Amino acid sequence: MVVFPNAKINIGLNIVERREDGFHNIESCFYPVPWFDVLEVIEAKEFAFSSSGIKIPGDATTNLVIKAYELLKDQFGLPNIQVHLHKNIPIGAGLGGGSADAAFMIKLLNDKFGLHLSIEQQQEYAGMLGSDCPFFIENKPVYVQGTGNLFSPIDLDLTGYTIVVAYPEIHIGTKEAYAGVQPKHADSSLLADLESLSPGSWTEKVKNDFESMLLRKYAAINQLKQNFYSQGAEYAAMTGSGSAVFGLFKKPPKAPIHYPHIIKML
Repeated sequence: MVVFPNAKINIGLNIVERREDGFHNIESCFYPVPWFDVLEVIEAKEFAFSSSGIKIPGDATTNLVIKAYELLKDQFGLPNIQVHLHKNIPIGAGLGGGSADAAFMIKLLNDKFGLHLSIEQQQEYAGMLGSDCPFFIENKPVYVQGTGNLFSPIDLDLTGYTIVVAYPEIHIGTKEAYAGVQPKHADSSLLADLESLSPGSWTEKVKNDFESMLLRKYAAINQLKQNFYSQGAEYAAMTGSGSAVFGLFKKPPKAPIHYPHIIKML
């Protein structure tokens, strides 16, 4: 069985407060975009995992795809499988690729082995693997609170816009991103009601709190954002805590982006 985990972008990101457990409460909007990994699972005599495409750092046993399988295997006595993951979504970019892989693994195993898990049950298992993993179970635009795990549906539709995502191949870890942020409460009603605002009005209203430090630290990220606006973007911003920048265009940009980036026009 083959599935295609997709990326997401964050439209706005407010760091509201640091929690007693060391995590942070946030406010954001998650929006799915068609930039895909490829995940294949077949039954096998022994468990095996392989990957291709973008190199995945660290030990394979820490991969969220494997953790998702082990979680459900323990609960439901699943058979051994052979897993292949082809990585297209950049890592450390703020696009949620690893979380998507984990969530799609849960959905794949649920379908393949007839586990009959409800959406809520799948989200609960996904939440054990990461804060934003549950988002990819339903994979629909949402207003996000908590650590990125509390969702409220929003009627946001960017059909008709060209979404351009650029990754400057700068890996930003969560620890680095949060080190330069001072949590503060914001007007949560703005993001919760984002669908009532046109993207052209977002520039002065919809902010990503990570930008204040990271755009100063990494000139390439700031140049990307400014380049998008110079090419006519209605809105441009970093997505999440990673280094990827997206721009929303009413018409596809004609001028080239003169940086050694991974570019995806969606």
